[in-house]
Amino acid sequence: MQDQFNIGLLIFPDLTPLDFVGPYEVFSRMKNSKVHVIAETKDPIPSERGLSILPDRTLDENLDLELVLVPGGLGVNRLMENEKILNWLREKSKTSRYISSVCTGSLVLAAAGLLNGYKATTHWLSLDVLKLFPEIDVKEDRVVIDRDRITGGGVTAGIDFALQVVAEIQGQKAAEEIQLMIEYNPEPPFLSGHPKTANPDLVSETRNSRRKAQEIRKEIAKEAIQKLIKS
Repeated sequence: MQDQFNIGLLIFPDLTPLDFVGPYEVFSRMKNSKVHVIAETKDPIPSERGLSILPDRTLDENLDLELVLVPGGLGVNRLMENEKILNWLREKSKTSRYISSVCTGSLVLAAAGLLNGYKATTHWLSLDVLKLFPEIDVKEDRVVIDRDRITGGGVTAGIDFALQVVAEIQGQKAAEEIQLMIEYNPEPPFLSGHPKTANPDLVSETRNSRRKAQEIRKEIAKEAIQKLIKS
């Protein structure tokens, strides 16, 4: 019998709920697997939209994990400066089969130096932030698999990401069965889900409304890069 595939989903204050919930739904249906929800403490974790999530494991527990996932969200800024979490990710990268992210979770992996020499992606608004890290080959794809690093684009891409992970590990049929059971057959009402298809004016307005927040994130990324250079 195949050994249990242990998956660790890292959660933190002000994460984007769907970054976590989408992959959780898929991974929880993966045969012979166990999903662990991990945080710094076992206290309820408030997401950026108010939904609280209860972790069942802490960073200090010595878990053997085959896959580690970092979601994104507003709280990513603090995570990029959180040495305890960055060091935990570095340690897990030595033993885990896959290190992965959804949305801006890739910025945390980048801050830990775990995407150096890899192809990776992130939410479309933060692609330019990820590009600040000189040793990362940034792609605009929805899911990027590069050896033992798997990164997904923004928010809803977490479902695509997780299905591709299942296919990578257990084969396409296993992933297709999960996709069928969760009826993942999207028919979006509008073609505004990505800058490539959205109205250019809408894209411009969206960028401008979040420009200040993105500039703050860029400065944090630059500080993380300097720490990596000095280490």
